[in-house]
Amino acid sequence: MHDAVYHIVHETSYQYALPVRLSHQMLRLTPRSLPWQTCTSHAINIDPAPQNLRMLYDSFGNPLQAFSLDQDHTSLEVYAESWVELSLRPLPMQTLPWEQVTDILTYRAGRQLPDDVLEASRFLFESSHVRIKRDFARYAADCFTPGLPLLDGVSALMRRIFNEFTFDPLATTVSTPVTEVFINKRGVCQDYAHFMLSCLRSLGLAARYVSGYLLTQPPPGQARLIGADASHAWVSVYCPGTDGLGGYWIDADPTNGIFPEISHITLGWGRDFLDVSPLRGVLIGGGEQTMKVAVTVTPSDENPGLPFAR
Repeated sequence: MHDAVYHIVHETSYQYALPVRLSHQMLRLTPRSLPWQTCTSHAINIDPAPQNLRMLYDSFGNPLQAFSLDQDHTSLEVYAESWVELSLRPLPMQTLPWEQVTDILTYRAGRQLPDDVLEASRFLFESSHVRIKRDFARYAADCFTPGLPLLDGVSALMRRIFNEFTFDPLATTVSTPVTEVFINKRGVCQDYAHFMLSCLRSLGLAARYVSGYLLTQPPPGQARLIGADASHAWVSVYCPGTDGLGGYWIDADPTNGIFPEISHITLGWGRDFLDVSPLRGVLIGGGEQTMKVAVTVTPSDENPGLPFAR
C-alpha cells in the first residue's frame, strides 16, 4: 500500500563551444528500490544516441548507466522520466544512546563485525567533501549530550543547522570546502548535507550522503512550474538495532529541518556528492561548456496520464 505516487522528469542539457570528439559518461538517475520506495516505470533518452550503453550497479548498490559517444557532437541532452511509489517511514520508538552507537562502530582488532555494521563502517571516514575535525565535533557536542538517544541527537543537530545556516545559492560552488561553509554558514542543500556529515563522522557516527528529489509546493493559487525543481540532498545515519535483528538507517534533512517521509524520493547514496553525482564523465574536446538542469516532481493526482508520453 503506497501513500504517494510521483512523476519525475529530470532534464540535463550540455552545450559545447567546440565539437566533442569522445565522451564517456555515467548517469545516476534511476531511483533505488527500497522497502518504502518502488520505481514502477523508468526510462532514459540520450541525444545523440550513445554507443556501449551499459546498465550497472556501483559499489554502494546504486543503479547507474554508463555510455560512450565517439562521434563529434556540440550538445548532449539526457531526459530521465520515472514513476515512483512511496510509503511512510515511521521513526523508531527508541534508539540506543549515541555513545553506545559509537562504541559499536569503533574498530577493535580481531572483532568479528555483523554485516550491517561492516557496511556502515565505510561511512565513518573522511571523503572528498567531508572532513573530520575537532571544530565539527565541538559544534555537534552541544546537540549530543551524554546519554542522549541517537535519534534525539540527530534531531537536535539537524534543527540547529537548519536554524543557524542560511540557504544561499550564490554563496558556494560544488568545490567549496566544508570548512568554509562552516565559517560562513551559508550554502545549498549539498553544503548542509556535507556539513552535517562532517559533524556526525567527527563524533564517530556512520552517516552517508543521500541524493534524490523533493516535492516542492507552489505558492497558494499558483500552478506548479515545469522544470522549477532541482535535485536535493540530505543525510542518513546508521543506528544499530536494539533487538539484535540488525541495524537500520535514519534519514534527516538539515536544509528543511525535517525527517523525510513521503516528500523525499531517493536516487542513491554514497560518502558524499561525488559518489552520487547525477551525471559525471570525461570528454575530449568541447572547449567552454554550459549546462542547464530542469527537474519536475509532480504528484500523480496532478498528472494522471501515461508515463513516457514525450
